[in-house]
Amino acid sequence: MLVRHLSYFVTLAREKHFARAAEACHVTQPTLSAAIRKLEEDLDARLVVRGQRFEGLTAEGEKVLIWGRQILTDYNSLKDDLGGAREGLTGALTLGVIPAAMPAVSFITARFAKAHPAATVEVRSLTSRAIQEGLDALELDGGMTYLENEPLQRVRRAPLYQERYVFVAHRGHRLASRRSITWAEAAREPLCLLSEDMQNRRIINNLAASIGVTVRPAVTSNSFLGVCSHLRHGGWAGIVPHTFFCVFPAAPDLVAIDLVEPAHSQAIGLVLSDREPRSPMAAALLASALDIDLEAELAAAIGRVAD
Repeated sequence: MLVRHLSYFVTLAREKHFARAAEACHVTQPTLSAAIRKLEEDLDARLVVRGQRFEGLTAEGEKVLIWGRQILTDYNSLKDDLGGAREGLTGALTLGVIPAAMPAVSFITARFAKAHPAATVEVRSLTSRAIQEGLDALELDGGMTYLENEPLQRVRRAPLYQERYVFVAHRGHRLASRRSITWAEAAREPLCLLSEDMQNRRIINNLAASIGVTVRPAVTSNSFLGVCSHLRHGGWAGIVPHTFFCVFPAAPDLVAIDLVEPAHSQAIGLVLSDREPRSPMAAALLASALDIDLEAELAAAIGRVAD
């Protein structure tokens, strides 16, 4: 059994289409099909349900997919480890980040890039659930997400900073001069919030429910860019993380007001697959994250924007 055959099989499981899988592997479709049949012969098991087209994996195929992902990850990590010892870390770091943590991610990737200039970084905006799936499928080297509200499974955690929430509105809003606003007051305003597939929104819903309030936004978006667009229009207000203005500093027409009753904070951290030995990419990512006081860095960045 060749590692290449496993790679073709894992790619087919991901693409769910023989022609697309062959294209992704840079081989012809007959070559890919022959390699997967050879893998089936070596393992003495039928792995793929075949018809006129790809129809899925057999029960044995699902088991081989789990093992195949692990074997390929370990094989690539071994090559990275050996190559890194000679030439420094190369390849791509793949990091899944929830939208709420996007303002903080560059502080970590900047340190990673400085320490490993031959490596590249791919940041994917994902929900917390998609980060879990990516870590389980060994498609991510790590993730930045909430640690407490809906904790991920089978991961190692490294806390990074505490997120708190602010009410954001146009400077012309009738509440714009306030220093603080209660959650009950905020819930009565026309709101634009993240959609409910985002954990940030589910946290907001739970906080409101804890004081007997229901949040019913007039507009939802799965992107903070969409939220910011509506806030700047002036017809809506929003509830966003306090790091919001690190990403949207060019918004002098918006004001941020502390949310109280209750005042709440939520831990955001780095999560890595709970596997040993840790891959060189995951180890380098963790080292970069632990090399920074992210709470202080974010506070300084927010202070610069406020000035």
